Amino acid sequence: MPRRTATMLASTLVLIALLCAGLLIKVPYAEMSPGPTVNTLGEARGEPVLRIKGPDTYETTGNLNMTTVRVTGADYRMNLGEAVWGWLAHDSVVVPHDTLYPDGKTEEQSTQENAEEFSQSQESAKVAALRELDIPVATQVVVASVVKGSPSEGKLHAGDVIEAVDSTEVKEPGDVAELVTKHKPGEDVTFTIIPAKEAAAAEKAGRAPEGSRKVIITTEKAPASEGDGGKERAVVGIRAGTDHRFPFTIDIKLADVGGPSAGLMFSLGIIDKLTPGNLTGGKFIAGTGTIDDEGKVGPIGGITMKLVGARDEGARYFLTPDENCAAAAADTPDGLTLVRVKTLDDAVKSLEKISSGKTDALPSCSAS
Repeated sequence: MPRRTATMLASTLVLIALLCAGLLIKVPYAEMSPGPTVNTLGEARGEPVLRIKGPDTYETTGNLNMTTVRVTGADYRMNLGEAVWGWLAHDSVVVPHDTLYPDGKTEEQSTQENAEEFSQSQESAKVAALRELDIPVATQVVVASVVKGSPSEGKLHAGDVIEAVDSTEVKEPGDVAELVTKHKPGEDVTFTIIPAKEAAAAEKAGRAPEGSRKVIITTEKAPASEGDGGKERAVVGIRAGTDHRFPFTIDIKLADVGGPSAGLMFSLGIIDKLTPGNLTGGKFIAGTGTIDDEGKVGPIGGITMKLVGARDEGARYFLTPDENCAAAAADTPDGLTLVRVKTLDDAVKSLEKISSGKTDALPSCSAS
């Protein structure tokens, strides 16, 4: 066989071997890519994303798009070829698998966690929006969860409103534990509650919950922990949390989306619908950011992918959490203006500047 032919054959075989290896060798990486964006002022799958019942609402135009990121599943294992392709592509990011699914988290666990975070973000978005508009929002302490096999199982239920413990009014979730631990294990503690069903019915009807009743629970000894200093601590087996009573109904309908990063855009959508005029000035604005009850905007993951997704959908401005600004500014798609936000009030004022054409005064992001 001629040397040239042998060399070409050997090279071809090596190439085939490398291609096969690239397809067969699994690597511990996952991929992130731009996900869909949804206009919080519009509809998704034929239904309004925001539906407000009770007060006057106003017509809106323009876009306030929340942004998402697609990720490969927890059980999916990339091959070497896919990883290399992802590293080379500009519209995707390859990251260590444990970055997205730490501690061996399964697909089901991740989905459940994202759903819970999304639900909480909706609640905080409503609270922050109404407080920004100086609309009072009542808070109440509730049973967040009940420990299986604990003294409270079957007596207290998630969603029960806790009005008092041993006739002492409860104002914060921490008050519950403080009052229970005044007892010794084995002693009775009296909870004054409004059952979850009655509380839910009252919220739906737009009234304060009624029908409180007393529930007596015998405390038990808490499992030993380093912080107890050897002392016996009484518990009843619940976790207390905070819930809100809204003066009217705000429904957020959006399927197949998880995580907390849409909070800011939901708040802005609610504000726009509840105020006269047009917050966007008809402009296409996208953004991201978590939000808490006080209106503070927090950072999110996958910022560069969200920027690409927003630009591809036609956004001109992108509301960017302050802590994500450096990463966003280092890789901003052409035609997209980053607007730095720290609070919901910052975002509202920036939208007013965009609407009025005063864009030179917008707070910007820096790569430093």
